[in-house]
Amino acid sequence: MSATAPLVVPAAPPVLVPVAGGGAFPVHRIYCVGRNYAEHAKEMGHSGREPPFFFMKPADAIVVVPAGETGAIDYPGLTADLHHEVELVVAIGRGGRDIAPEQAGEHVYGYAIGLDMTRRDLQAEMKKQGRPWEIGKAFEQSAPIGPIHPKAATGTLTHGAITLSVHGQPRQRGDLGDLIWNVDETIAAISRAWTLAPGDLIYTGTPAGVGAVVRGDVMEAAIEGLGTLRVAVR
Repeated sequence: MSATAPLVVPAAPPVLVPVAGGGAFPVHRIYCVGRNYAEHAKEMGHSGREPPFFFMKPADAIVVVPAGETGAIDYPGLTADLHHEVELVVAIGRGGRDIAPEQAGEHVYGYAIGLDMTRRDLQAEMKKQGRPWEIGKAFEQSAPIGPIHPKAATGTLTHGAITLSVHGQPRQRGDLGDLIWNVDETIAAISRAWTLAPGDLIYTGTPAGVGAVVRGDVMEAAIEGLGTLRVAVR
């Protein structure tokens, strides 16, 4: 097809996440890791170091929240049980396939705070029926994110508090060191199934304490070294 062929429908604009210090990160794919903190796995009815598993969200699930601002998401349809999940997000700056864990850090551009919003009732029903989870996870506005902080500025993040509160009341608390599959192992595992590309984001999992939010709630997520992410539900 000719590169100059006219578009028959409008092209979607690129999804860009601001980078702390300047610039923008163009989003390619969004990978999410399931049950990657032991205590969260237990609260979801599982235990042990099971092999990592993944699901994906579309790029337009992203809701960009600039530093120091309060973002907003709409309460989605079809659910009465919208849950928060605070996560460390890893931004991939260099692609590759079959990446060894020892080299995985070379592919990291930076880190951000993200929320994996989940229609828990729909997810639970799909699990019960043995069907895919997309309706519970991959909906619009389901992946709020703060600015990406370059690894060159933060260093490699392997430990540090990760928390979430609603109206100032603590809900989730953990440490990045509690990840069942650490960032390097996660990158290696994903790259065996897909070819990672610059612009990919990896939502690395959430600690225990997930719970429901309603319209009017304000979530404040924080990761040591990355600041805070504030998002209101409207």
